[in-house]
Amino acid sequence: MRDVPIDGDMIRLGQFLKLADLIDTGGEGKILIASGDVTVNGEVDVRRGRQLHPGDVVEVQGRRARVVS
Repeated sequence: MRDVPIDGDMIRLGQFLKLADLIDTGGEGKILIASGDVTVNGEVDVRRGRQLHPGDVVEVQGRRARVVS
């Protein structure tokens, strides 16, 4: 798992996927999220605008990243 620092105390899921290099494009993220292929803290989340905070763990296609401040 990779720790990915963010500015501030919150980032949206779609933005974090790109920042963490878990996806190549925003369009890819939109599709993966909508299809249920993204988990946050072990649970599927289909909200691209979901707010993530330090400590949250995101997984896509077997790759994981943790939000850190």
